[in-house]
Parts: sequence; structure tokens; C-alpha cells
Amino acid sequence: MRVRTLALGCGLLSGLAGPAHADWANWSVSPLSVRLENLEFRVGGDANGAVFTNDQAAFPRLDTTGATGALRFFPSLERDYDSGLIIALKGSILAFRDRLSNDRYGGDVFEKGYLSVQTGLGTVELGDTDGAAYRLAVTGPKVDEKTSIENPEITFFRDPLSGRAFDEVFTVRTEVGSSVNFAKLSYYSPRLFGVQLAFSYAPSEGKDVIPFVANGPHVVNRERNLWELAANYNGNFGALSLGAYAALAMAHNDARTFGHEGLTDWALGTALDYSLNDDWKISLGGSYRQTNAYAFDLNNVLSSGSTRALHASTSATYGSWIAGFEFTDGTADGSFGAPTLGVHGYEASLAYVLNSNLQLSAGWQQLRYARSTGLFYTGPKFDADGYFLHLDFHV
Repeated sequence: MRVRTLALGCGLLSGLAGPAHADWANWSVSPLSVRLENLEFRVGGDANGAVFTNDQAAFPRLDTTGATGALRFFPSLERDYDSGLIIALKGSILAFRDRLSNDRYGGDVFEKGYLSVQTGLGTVELGDTDGAAYRLAVTGPKVDEKTSIENPEITFFRDPLSGRAFDEVFTVRTEVGSSVNFAKLSYYSPRLFGVQLAFSYAPSEGKDVIPFVANGPHVVNRERNLWELAANYNGNFGALSLGAYAALAMAHNDARTFGHEGLTDWALGTALDYSLNDDWKISLGGSYRQTNAYAFDLNNVLSSGSTRALHASTSATYGSWIAGFEFTDGTADGSFGAPTLGVHGYEASLAYVLNSNLQLSAGWQQLRYARSTGLFYTGPKFDADGYFLHLDFHV
């Protein structure tokens, strides 16, 4: 099955580079748009699906083939003023997903819903949306954002005992995103001399669209007063483009138990793009994150030890083709009964961009987990190789 999956992917990718490419390149879909005087209502979307197979050394006869996918809609209502003021209501609706399509928002159908006000002095956002540290993150090039081994939206490894994605035990995410889609207030400065600054404030873990209205779930070790601070730099130096990022998140433990404390979460990232000519571009970059939230669990912020994550990647682009390699490494220090967790991941992938709406990717992943105490369903270690073919359609 793994050979057939890769062969099918390579065959489709090769076929698309042939005479039919001109037809695909000229085909495009635009978001639904309705304009009434100064108001514009738009609906975009994203639909993606993948078929996969994987090998698990501990269970060579386990059925590890399958398919996964998700469907989202992105509605917005926007009004532009002659002064340059732009006011918009924006959202993200998760219409469908299965258990292998990861979701950093906890499975919410209404992932985002917020007000955006943009002026010459910057942009203010109010509501359920990403924090400033996550929005400005730089983590290095990715051939396919959804299938990336770092902060994936799709995973190809299933825990047969629960039916859920195996990497939910510890997903490597090097972007600081502690406040996920909690109700918050954010500010993004204009970009000056390549630098943009931003902050966000979420008073609680609540998702009631307007912050300060509710206190969120009353669970032990809940975090309050979540601040995210971030700085992002973009600069062009001839054929070279440079991006860099730094972020910090802090919060107060509002229901502290023994061995726990308030959040401290920080990250750094950079990316370089170099254009060799009109057809070829080489990219490389990496990011690092460290936090006292055990395995990035916001309600399990420990007073000893830390969780660390590293991502490094490179890619080469030639016309509509993109090839790349990624590496991830993560460690969550255990204490007070929690095991120390370790994860290593590798990915090699090849993609073909059919047009502005469609991308087809094929690739290989290797995922390795280990724990100091306790067992996975495979024992104290997990080791598997995955092979996938992924089609992403976005409007």
C-alpha cells in the first residue's frame, strides 16, 4: 500500500506537469462576494483530504491505511471608508473534520469570530481569534502547511485504542499560541522599516466572543490574564529575503494546586529565501520554543521542568514545483507523576501547485516517541513511518 500511495502521488504530480497544466493554471475560483453600497460580504473556504498508509514496527500487521479531511468556511463582512478606515467582522467555521484532522481550537465549530478595525495607526481586533504571538510567528518553510510535521492540521498516525490522532499526546508546535481562540483584545502596529509589533490580552480561558464577559471554565490550574507580546521583521536585500520573529506569553494561575504556577512561554524563529533566478528559489529556516506548560497543556503549567520544541526546514521551488525536508524535536520534562516525553519527527515532501486554489502534495513522515514511565499502546516507545497523498482546495 505504501508503494502504491507514493507511486500514485508521483504519477499524478508528473501528469499535472504535462500538457494539461495549462488548463489547470487557467482555472480558478474566487470567494463568494456580495456588495451592498459600502458593505461587502465574502465567504471563502478550505477543503482538503488525504489518503495514507503507515508502517509500525511493533505491530506489522496492524491496518494502518486510511483517509482524512476537513472543511472550513471563512465568512467576513467589511466596510471601507474614504478616510482609509476599514471595519470588518470575520469568522472561521469548521463544518467537518474527522479524528485525524488536528484542530488547535479544541474542535469548536465556530473557531473564530471577531471584530477588526484597521486604521493608519494599526489594527485592533476584539473577539475569539488567534493571539498576537501566533499570528506573527515565523517557523521556516513548509511545503504543505496542513501536513507539516510541525503544528500539523492532518496526521497519519492513529492510536487504535482511542481512534484518535496519536500525536495528541504531545504535538510539536513552535509558535507561541497559548491563548488559542480565547476571547481577547489585540493590537498590531503598522510595519515600519520592516518591523511590526503586536500584543494581545485574554482575561480568561473563555470563548464568549467578547472578553471580560465571562471567566471561562472553572477548572483547577486555570490561567487568567494571558498576555502575548510579539515582534516580526521582514526585509528584502536584493535576491535575499529575511524574516524573523520573537514572542513571549505570560499568565497567572487562578486556581493553583501543588507543583503548578503561572505561564511563561517564549519562542524565536527565522526564515531565509534566496531567488537564484526567475524560476528557482531556495528557502531555509527554523524556530525554537520553551514553556513551563507540560506538553503545551495550558492547564498543566508546572513549577519545575520545561517543555522545549525545535523545528528546522528547507525547501526548493522551481516554477510550480516545491520540494522540502523538515525536522522536529520536542521534550516535555515530567514531574509530580507525569512522565518525561520525547518526540522526533522527519518529513520529506513534494508538491505541485496547480493554480491559486489547488495544491497536490505527496510525502513521507517518520515519527518517534518515547516516555520515561507508563506505556503507549506500542510500549514505552512508538516508531512509525507514514506515506501520504494530500489535495488542498482553498478559496
